[in-house]
Amino acid sequence: MLKAKGNLVVGQSGGPTAVINCSLVGVIEESRSRSEIGSVLGLVNGVQGALNETFIDLGSQPRTVLDGLLQTPASALGSCRLKLAPPDYERIYQVFRAHNVRYFLYIGGNDSMDTALQVEALARLKNYDLQVIGIPKTIDNDLECTHHCPGYGSAARYIAHTVLDTAADLRAMRTFMQVYVLEVMGRNAGWLAAAASLANRPNKDLPLVLCLPEEPFDPARFLARVAEVQKAFGCVLVVASQGIRVASDEAAPNSGSAIATDSFGHKIGFGVGNYLTGLIRAELGFTCRWDMPGSIQRASMACVSNVDQMEAREVGRAAVRRVAEGKSGYMVTLERSPDSPYECTTSIAKLSDVANRERLLPSEFIGTFGVTPAFRAYAEPLLGASLPGHACLEPLLIPSKEPR
Repeated sequence: MLKAKGNLVVGQSGGPTAVINCSLVGVIEESRSRSEIGSVLGLVNGVQGALNETFIDLGSQPRTVLDGLLQTPASALGSCRLKLAPPDYERIYQVFRAHNVRYFLYIGGNDSMDTALQVEALARLKNYDLQVIGIPKTIDNDLECTHHCPGYGSAARYIAHTVLDTAADLRAMRTFMQVYVLEVMGRNAGWLAAAASLANRPNKDLPLVLCLPEEPFDPARFLARVAEVQKAFGCVLVVASQGIRVASDEAAPNSGSAIATDSFGHKIGFGVGNYLTGLIRAELGFTCRWDMPGSIQRASMACVSNVDQMEAREVGRAAVRRVAEGKSGYMVTLERSPDSPYECTTSIAKLSDVANRERLLPSEFIGTFGVTPAFRAYAEPLLGASLPGHACLEPLLIPSKEPR
């Protein structure tokens, strides 16, 4: 048996997902079968755990805990959004060296891949033998080089399920509520808002109007579309990404949005639903309300995708296999087989090709205030099990017997 080369450290970063702990479980499971890996340590609150030298012993966790993590949303290790300075990377290097860390896996999105890239670069500069691999996760689905991101399928399922149920509620109330606006997450990419279209069942179109950040928002065109759909269906369900813009770098005007900026300089806007509701009321006179699901979009285990759970676990396992092979400076990716039925395999891409980049919804997926069939073919398998089928009463009215 090979002597253990060193210890493995894994951390979780950024906004959690419903399946991020499945990736963590995959890492733990695969590490236990690798003789070259000694202890398996978890960073408490991402790279903050490295700076503070706070770890959790993951290798000794009982099977019951691992099984429970597979059904637990959010980051079990804790998370952070922290842009590191050069002295921070030096501190991480010193901590890793003190604990004989030779494998570093980081579960996160665009910015986390940059952190992993910088850690790997410093290790090479120091001539320190450290293998670094990124493990993808984000409900925004905006990482480059991968077919999709673990976490997206479950969030997309939540949005589709919510839209399906909300459309039924809206139909019932259309005599006194004409428009409902749902504001969903998505900073610059419309993948999550586009998932609302997956609520449409064959031959049963919903009164949907989608607003995606990839398309500049035109108030006049939007109002015309809302009026058109309301005339056809008697009600309208608007699903808007919180990142919709009237120009390449402007939030929707007069939205009253609360704009926050994280440590990486990303602007996070809220209030698009309020803006659109006000616009519809003022210009069309429709009765209208809006909601914003908030963090439940990324944390709902009630709507978790079984496909997403399986794939998230597998990318964790694949990351361990790659570092054990000596690979470093890569992120695990998912690649869809062109054959039917749906199947994805894992591969790798350079961290430098992923870090600080965003993959927006491609033009071939975008329709007029909606999406194309190509998007549905791409995204529907990621939802896992079929959504529930709603029934509509047939219009078999009993003839009136009273004279009018």
